[in-house]
Formats: sequence, C-alpha cells, structure tokens
Amino acid sequence: MAAAIDFYFDFSSPYGYFAATHIEQLAAKYDRDVEWHPILLGPVFKTTGSTPLTEVPMKGDYAFHDFERSARFHRIPYRRPEAFPIPTQAAARAVLWVRSKQGADKASQLAKRIYTAYFVDGINIGEPMRLVEIAQQANIDTTGLADGINSLPIKNQLKAEVDLAMARGVFGSPFVIVDGESFWGFDRFDQLDAFLRDGKI
Repeated sequence: MAAAIDFYFDFSSPYGYFAATHIEQLAAKYDRDVEWHPILLGPVFKTTGSTPLTEVPMKGDYAFHDFERSARFHRIPYRRPEAFPIPTQAAARAVLWVRSKQGADKASQLAKRIYTAYFVDGINIGEPMRLVEIAQQANIDTTGLADGINSLPIKNQLKAEVDLAMARGVFGSPFVIVDGESFWGFDRFDQLDAFLRDGKI
C-alpha cells in the first residue's frame, strides 16, 4: 500500500472539522490510510506571528460567514458554537491517550466525534469530563481517560506532536502532507484529490 496521508488538525478549526468529514473517504478512493495528528495552533501562531482568523479585523466577519456557507455548500452539519474559539489541549490529549491505549482507529473515531460534539451539538470540548462523555457515546473504553488527559506523558506527547508538525512545515488547520507534498486548508482538497490521482501537479 502507498504511504499514509498525514492529517494535522486543531479542534478549534471549523475548516479542520470540514476536512475531518472528508479525509477518510478521499484517502480510501486511492487506497491510502490516514494518520490523524491533533495539534495546537496556539504555539504555531506564536512561532509564525499569526493570529486566529476570526480575530483579524474584517477577515473575522468574513470567516464566520464563510464557515456557514462552506458547510452548506458541502452539506456538512454545522452550528457555530457559543464559545469560540476555546482551548483544545484536553481534546487533543484525549485523542492521543486513546491512540496510545486503544489504537489509531479508536483515536480517529474519537476525533470525529469530538468535532461533531463541538461544531454540531455545541458541547464545550474544553472540559475533560465532557470529553469522557463524548468518548463513552462513541463506544470507547474510558477507563483511565480523565487521568490520562492530565498525565505528564500525554502532555509531553502533545508538545512533541506540535514540535514535529512545525518541523515539517505545518502552520495551520487542516494541513495535509502526503508523498512529500503539503496542502493547507479544506479548500485545497480538490488539488489533494488530483495529486493523489495523478501525482505531482
């Protein structure tokens, strides 16, 4: 099988959520696996000198409008959360803990459920106990999850994931790397599709 697609995302990113609803179907089309990498945009923004899109004058209003328009266009369920953006460290750690204990499939299953909980159901995914409830609803064994989210090994693992992502040139969410080629943004998925089909564009 060809190399896996590396999919980087932050749970505060609506475009990351949209991408998460499509990435596995696109990968399967070309017999690829997906490796899900939860990251934090905060440290990335500090390194790049960037600011969250919604906090930029003029661009912010456009972004909120575009989130809703993009969701309608792609027929993706979406509701703007009341609290936005929110800290996503706990959510990212939860996915990493599940991956370490129960494997990549369960971790990606949880990641998709967390995204839906936030951008459809309006659940505050910044609260560890809500994450435990979300995982239970996804039929994931949550024994030890609450403690795992706050454990030093998982905290260090998330930091290492962010550092490695930046070392690979990741600066936003969603961000895809496959066969040495990088694609930033859900609006690049058509180009990603063409690259997976035809090779170098």
